[in-house]
Amino acid sequence: MEEENGVELLQRYRRDRRVLLNFLLSGSLIKKVVMPPGAVSLDDVDLDQVSIDHVLSCAKKGGMLELSEAIRDYHDSAAFPATNNTGSTDEFFLVTDPDFSGSPPRRAPPSLPVYTPSPIMSSLSKSQSLHSTQNQELSVDDIDDFEDDDDNEEVDSIRVSRRLTNEANDLALSLPSFATGITDDDLRETAYEILLASAGAAGGLVVPQKEKKKDKKSRLMKKLARSKSDHVVSQSQRAPGLSGLLETMRVQLEISEAMDMRSRQGLLNALVGKVGKRMDTLLVPLELLSCISRTEFSDKKAYLRWQKRQLNMLEEGLINHPAVGFGESGRKANEFRILLLKIEESESLPSSSGELQRTECLRSLREIAVPLAERPVRGDLTGEVCHWADGYHLNVKLYEKLLFSVFDILDEGKLTEEVEEIHELLTSTWKILGISETMHYTCYAWVLFRQFVITGERGLLHHAIEQLKKIPLKEQRGQQERLQLKNLSSKVAVEEGFEDFTFLQSFLIPIQRWAAKRLGDYHLHFAEGSATMKEIVTVAMVTRRLLLEEPQFATQLAIVTDEDQIESYISSSIKNAFAGIAQDVDATADSTHEHPLASLAEETKKLLKKDSTLFLPILSQWDPRATAISASLIHKLYGNKLKPFLDGVEHLTEDAVSVFPAADSLEQYVMALITSTCEEEIVDEYWGWDPISPQQRHGSSIVEVYRIVEETVDQFFALKVPMRPGELNSLFRGIDNAFQVYTNHITDKLVSKEDLIPPVPILTRYKKEIGIKAFVKKELFDPRLPDVRRSGQINVLTTPKLCVQLNTLHYAISQLSKLEDNIREQWARKRPRENFKNNKSMDEKSKVTLHKDPFSGSRKDINAAIDRICEFTGTKVIFWDLRESFIDNLYKPNVSQSRLEILIEPLDLVLNQLCDIIVEPLRDHIVTGLLQASMEGLLRVLLDGGPSRLFLPGDAKLLEEDLELLKEFFISGGDGLPRGTVENQVSHVRHVIKLHGCEVCL
Repeated sequence: MEEENGVELLQRYRRDRRVLLNFLLSGSLIKKVVMPPGAVSLDDVDLDQVSIDHVLSCAKKGGMLELSEAIRDYHDSAAFPATNNTGSTDEFFLVTDPDFSGSPPRRAPPSLPVYTPSPIMSSLSKSQSLHSTQNQELSVDDIDDFEDDDDNEEVDSIRVSRRLTNEANDLALSLPSFATGITDDDLRETAYEILLASAGAAGGLVVPQKEKKKDKKSRLMKKLARSKSDHVVSQSQRAPGLSGLLETMRVQLEISEAMDMRSRQGLLNALVGKVGKRMDTLLVPLELLSCISRTEFSDKKAYLRWQKRQLNMLEEGLINHPAVGFGESGRKANEFRILLLKIEESESLPSSSGELQRTECLRSLREIAVPLAERPVRGDLTGEVCHWADGYHLNVKLYEKLLFSVFDILDEGKLTEEVEEIHELLTSTWKILGISETMHYTCYAWVLFRQFVITGERGLLHHAIEQLKKIPLKEQRGQQERLQLKNLSSKVAVEEGFEDFTFLQSFLIPIQRWAAKRLGDYHLHFAEGSATMKEIVTVAMVTRRLLLEEPQFATQLAIVTDEDQIESYISSSIKNAFAGIAQDVDATADSTHEHPLASLAEETKKLLKKDSTLFLPILSQWDPRATAISASLIHKLYGNKLKPFLDGVEHLTEDAVSVFPAADSLEQYVMALITSTCEEEIVDEYWGWDPISPQQRHGSSIVEVYRIVEETVDQFFALKVPMRPGELNSLFRGIDNAFQVYTNHITDKLVSKEDLIPPVPILTRYKKEIGIKAFVKKELFDPRLPDVRRSGQINVLTTPKLCVQLNTLHYAISQLSKLEDNIREQWARKRPRENFKNNKSMDEKSKVTLHKDPFSGSRKDINAAIDRICEFTGTKVIFWDLRESFIDNLYKPNVSQSRLEILIEPLDLVLNQLCDIIVEPLRDHIVTGLLQASMEGLLRVLLDGGPSRLFLPGDAKLLEEDLELLKEFFISGGDGLPRGTVENQVSHVRHVIKLHGCEVCL
């Protein structure tokens, strides 16, 4: 009979256990996490092997926090008989440990999704459904096995959650692991104890009274039967002041009430008899070991785990990673470890001898530990600071756990309402943990950024960026903090061995690498849009700026600027995106009638449009060249695909011909994009005007143009297709047009001549209204004055650049004849291989159809451009560069006080500069332009000098001498311009000077 009772009770336990598990697993969110791979339904799961604690943990993450706490409370209080071989039913055990069951949170969980019940649910005898509007009591026995249908959105949510978790793993801190095997739970619980010690130093630590046990089973039933429409108070009123804030922190850190009360009482007892001792200067783990006994734990296993944690903290903090070197105390390290082992061994001894050994070991441990913990550092006095947890990565890991308390436990993507109060409270732990302002901002930024990666909440990303920007640069930190951070470093195991990391590197390198990885393929990671891309770029650049101050990182990236970093992101992502497009086009080539290269050109154009619309406006904020870099790279990548096709095409089929317009459309879009988005200075970067060498004084761009043209000609004649004179004429027209476009591109950068010449001075003559305006006090704006942008364009066109442009145009026109001869020779070689039916008539026809001068348009435009630039150069020198000395001050206030001879020296410098750069065939041409501009400037002074100049009839002789001086300057004793050329330019100025010498008779 006893055996039957034992079996019956065991079956009851298993039945109730299965009911609870089935209920928890009814939500597909939890079920998908718990079910093993390959399991289709709960029938495939051995529920006896499923840990209820694990399921409850999953329930918390799934938004069923309050419900899971209620079920845990019920299950903790439910005693089930344990059967043994004898069938005895006198012994009972609890399924879970009540010490770890804290009080439920005071806030309601988010509303649960309404699941569609399975047919099994309709068989419930006492309730129509779990969401019944009737507030009816529902017993556990009435709940039967049920499942819900898989929900695609929840399955997708699981996948996203797992992906985000994997991404969070990429943010793992570059810190060494703990030799003692300290877990995250150990760190969290110890961090709370440190918080209590810090609060105790402020006098805010009290031990709350134990609440009476509640009927936990009835709580479960009420929660199961509660109507969905029942109102739940979202936030109860917590106790005011520090006491209430500590209670909030207890809930945030998931500390049980029992552990909280033990820790509070232990710390208060530790201060007994220590007059004048502050709680934050205590050696917390040692004091708790001394003040908390085994009898305060209901379970020996829990006590051993707690004791092991305290011993591990002492070893890690004082021995494994000390903040201060041991010095003469080094020999004590081994004794310290031996004592830790003896304390653990005491638990396996009989109670009397074990307790005696533990007491003696703790006394010896205190004699060694306290002097080690109170070693002075950073200038503090002995006893002021207790450095037991100041060993760099231990203290920051403890502080990290405290910082994670700022997140709402019911919505981990949001900050809790008490975040500001929590921050203020956490600053009280800085003294124990050795945290500085820079360390706080760095740790908090990493915590926020990691939480953003897990939750995807943009608000957290904004907070993380705010904290990153608060991290002071090296010169902004105080001397004491700089010294402290300099000493914080650790060796971390990597694939190549061990690598040294500073504090900032340990926290910021994972963030920087995470951001760089996403930006290196931003087309993939931001495919749905650029909502967070701007913030991620900000994170990457801010962390990069901070890391550049670190020694190792700076040596690796010293030559890389912010612009170069952005360019690397663009290059990497464009290459990845283009490779994906090319792969997709190849995969669908058989199913479409369009040539793959034509399809690739269209898809590449779409890629560039998306890039320029979504991503490049963001990247351009850090690198103005972003659009040009992206467009030019795409052009190159497509060109690499197109070139083999051009080399191998033999027949101009309809399919092959379709490639050319698609490729041309892409190229035109690329060029238009670069032109429309680049500023003048950026365009000038891509079109530089520096001479190749002292011997080759033309620009490199014309050499590149001729190279492209010659390659085009070679590819044209390499085509294995029939050719007629019409195709040759098309080739000539295309090349002729290319040179005209090139020439126009040069001249388009020139401003008009009127922009160089200043407006006529007021009160000069001509119109009566102009003279009247001179008496108006208000300054008038002259629309002819060049604006800032136009002035910048003029200043960019320096005299050396203009000379190089002239040399380049001269090189272009001088090589045209050679290019034409080359084309005709290749044409002559190709014609004999063609099999025409009527060679004679075709030859005659070809003589008629082939142009006699195929590059006439180019020659005409280039010659006109040379004339214009020579004239522009002379005008710019006189009216812009020498405006102050020539146009504004010559002959001011009268001729005798400001003669023209003062201009000879600056004119000589300009002339020498021109002759040093300009090629010989263009020397006289450009000097003539300077002569013409000089005569125009002299006439401007004589005729439009304004009211500040006074000319008398007697000045005619002086003016004639100055004109003669200027004439001889340009003739230069026969080495300059021909005398006849100079006389022609001077003659009309001489007539004006003669008029100055005439007496005016009234």
